[in-house]
Amino acid sequence: MTYQSRHSSHSVSSPPAIILYDTNFRQGYSSQSWAPNIWRVRFILNYKRLPYKTVWVELADVESTLREIGAPPSTIKNGRPVYTLPALVDPTRTPYTPVILSNTNNIVEYLESTYSLPPVFPSGTRALQSLFVHYVQEFFAKPLLPIMVPLSHQHLSDRNQHYVRTNPSSLYSSSSSQGYSTYPLPPGPQREQAWLAVKEQFDFLDTMLAKNSSDGDGVVVMGRELSYADFALCSLLLWIVRIAPHDWTRVRNWNGGRWERLWERCKPYMQEH
Repeated sequence: MTYQSRHSSHSVSSPPAIILYDTNFRQGYSSQSWAPNIWRVRFILNYKRLPYKTVWVELADVESTLREIGAPPSTIKNGRPVYTLPALVDPTRTPYTPVILSNTNNIVEYLESTYSLPPVFPSGTRALQSLFVHYVQEFFAKPLLPIMVPLSHQHLSDRNQHYVRTNPSSLYSSSSSQGYSTYPLPPGPQREQAWLAVKEQFDFLDTMLAKNSSDGDGVVVMGRELSYADFALCSLLLWIVRIAPHDWTRVRNWNGGRWERLWERCKPYMQEH
């Protein structure tokens, strides 16, 4: 089934909107978006003030859903197509032949080239920011995975937990996530040791960002204005806030409150439609 037939119930008089495919979990009486790779896209949609709506997909249904709408695989692994979220459908320019994308990097590039204002890649910064985001995803986040992957797993339904046990990268799409079990969560002392390893990465990044204090605000990566690099970093903070709120208490106070200041800068763009 194609995107058009799947969404044929939409009124022809309604203006088309971008559709973001995301996953969530129940928290009390509400559901929350939490996956950092998807939040990188959601931040950009909000920052650019693009009209969009979310279609929520259970992790166990990602492949079937993306195949149904005609989305390409996120990547190819060992000759096999791999389907992960986010996915994005943009019918706003050509409703009968919408743009259908997967893979966070591809989606980000499309949004920036198609909807250039306000930019998340200020002129001349695309290569530098791409390198920074790669560092954040593959190295900075690495010590977080033994903590956050099992905690995220605990928030899922039984059906999705079963799925993730055989597809752990569905929780965090990165080569650095390979080999991390979804369970068990490290016990008390080991968990504290894990957080010390996390803090080492935060300390290092703090020393780098502090170099912007002389000719910038010392908070955001590119000096004064928010950019994609900040959203990639804040997506990880949001992951901690949503999945491990008690641990956010410690992180927000590290490095003189730097991470809480970054959170506050990004907060206006945390809407969920």
